[in-house]
Amino acid sequence: MQELYIKVPGVAETSYRIAIGSGLLPSVWSAAEAAFPKHKKFIVTDENVVAAGHLSKLLHGRDASTYVIHPAGEQSKNIDTVVAIVEAMERAYLGRDTLVMALGGGTVGDIAGFAAAIFKRGVPVVQIPTTTLAQADSAIGGKTGVDSSISKNAFGAFWHPAAVFIDVATLQTQDERQYRAGLVESVKHGLIASEEYFEFIESHLDAILERDVNTLEVVARYNCSIKGRVVEEDPLEKNKRRILNYGHTVGHAVEAASDYALLHGEAIAIGIVAAGLIEVERGLSEPGRLDRIRTALEKLGVPVKLPPNLAEDKITDVMKHDKKAVDQWPRFVLIGRLGQVHCENGQYAVPVGRDVVEKVLELMIDNG
Repeated sequence: MQELYIKVPGVAETSYRIAIGSGLLPSVWSAAEAAFPKHKKFIVTDENVVAAGHLSKLLHGRDASTYVIHPAGEQSKNIDTVVAIVEAMERAYLGRDTLVMALGGGTVGDIAGFAAAIFKRGVPVVQIPTTTLAQADSAIGGKTGVDSSISKNAFGAFWHPAAVFIDVATLQTQDERQYRAGLVESVKHGLIASEEYFEFIESHLDAILERDVNTLEVVARYNCSIKGRVVEEDPLEKNKRRILNYGHTVGHAVEAASDYALLHGEAIAIGIVAAGLIEVERGLSEPGRLDRIRTALEKLGVPVKLPPNLAEDKITDVMKHDKKAVDQWPRFVLIGRLGQVHCENGQYAVPVGRDVVEKVLELMIDNG
């Protein structure tokens, strides 16, 4: 087992533990009990995680108050689900001596983390991610939230976990489409922070797709190290942390505009290619770089073009609702070279004209 620690300046809990390994799940309860011996445990998970057997491995014969999200997935990532969880905790007579344990993918982690942030003005949460997306990104860093009927992650809070336990063995049960889509966040990490990591992904894609646990542990270590460094420097996303949004400005808009028919990672793959085309337009792209990125994404089996039934004006309208929009238009994270984000006037999210974005979206339409 490997361990990393993230230090978070400016918040009460100044650091938290990330444990990485294969077969960790049965020992997580004991670890949480040792760290929070006087706290009552409340598990938030979903029906897919229960069916995969992960809940029974976590409990290991114990009984615990549990909320199972139904249906699993983005359609339940809304404020109604959060209210239902908080009220379930109330009915169980839980108080501020509660530890929320989020067992599942990114949706479970986001919902459970937000519920923990607002229950009794905040109780600790332990993240136990079971998907490629959650292990790479959403379980680490303290962003929690749910969607509105208009945009992605419209309601939320920064609520850093008390600990993160990453058991790469849980990825063996993940659906193939979800598994591949979640790996896009790993590609993103290489693009924004480590050319070495991007090259590792390129050269080990077969082993990654075969779900080799030793390779997946390396992937997890890279992801946690990269995201941990960024979060330590900018825990509340004032500037540097925005680099983690690479590909997400267009990607989130595409995801919402598709009515979530596209998975998060699939939409972010489209957003990464869109960012690459913007970089070409801005003269920031090295020769052949975008081709390498496309090749890696295509090998993952994720889309690199816009679906033909997705209207450009719907995408740009959703972008106006971006959380970081200024004058109803978002800023964009761009890379100057592999492993390094473009910084303009000290800012990592930079203005890009609507005409450039609209041109790029036109170039990305899949006409068959």
